[in-house]
Amino acid sequence: MTEQGSAHPSARLEAAELIRTHPFNASATVSGVGMQVGPMGADDSWAGGMGLSRRVHRIDFHVLLFFREGPVHHMIDFTDFEVGAGDILWIRPGQVHGPSATDRYVGTALTMQPGFLPRAIVEATGLYRYDRPPLLHPDKGQLAALDASLEQLQREYLDTATLPLSLHTSVLRHSLTAFMLRVAHVSAQAEGDECRAQQDTTFSRFRSAVEQGFTTNHSVSAYATELGYSRRTLVRAVRAATGQTPKGFIDRRVILEAKRLLAHTDVPVGRIGVAVGFADSANFSKFFLQHTGVTPAGFRAEQV
Repeated sequence: MTEQGSAHPSARLEAAELIRTHPFNASATVSGVGMQVGPMGADDSWAGGMGLSRRVHRIDFHVLLFFREGPVHHMIDFTDFEVGAGDILWIRPGQVHGPSATDRYVGTALTMQPGFLPRAIVEATGLYRYDRPPLLHPDKGQLAALDASLEQLQREYLDTATLPLSLHTSVLRHSLTAFMLRVAHVSAQAEGDECRAQQDTTFSRFRSAVEQGFTTNHSVSAYATELGYSRRTLVRAVRAATGQTPKGFIDRRVILEAKRLLAHTDVPVGRIGVAVGFADSANFSKFFLQHTGVTPAGFRAEQV
């Protein structure tokens, strides 16, 4: 039950599935491990089988693209990024994105399956900090260190003969952790929030709960109760991590999903409202207008 009303689960799923989701393809990785690293190419063999799918789509895993040439234009959730040589583009699970149909992608692609790294590292590296910018510009020293760390990670990834699979996987996790901590440092600097708490478990749990439940639950109090926190504790944690209130964080997630469905599917506005937790189409339209300054139909028309 949401603060706006309830929605039938089948209607939500039917709408959401119309944006194609690419799952992580473990069979495309060396030894079936939960990560892949290798050159970007012109076919679909890189990036966990995602490759350069020309249609806008979602992914359910992390993709980090390290560019050796540019410019390349790449869209992530309604923002077009121009990426140059030496830049990093970090696409997180669930984000809707689309590569350029004409630009040449040259560099290295790294993918990670959710759950491959332990929770403490996930929090330390900000793997699910969607508030951070996807486009990173390492300076000369950072880029040199990242290149060396990435090269080491790729060597470990391809070396399947030296160690048994269990040890090979453990070494990969350690190498990936070291590498991602370097990336996280660049990411934190890009947002100017390196002084914020990197291991805020309260916010991490809230973000995960919202991601799982935003289509049916828009209530801050309900999330606080579910997670075992007071509302005040939740407010402090979310503000410290994002600068937003918990309600603002939930509303932004709802609006983002609504925009995705409006822009990338032909689902009627009323059904999109149901898919993001509004049983009444008028309430959904009012909510969308309040947060975006345009009606759902108007937003859809702007995307043509």
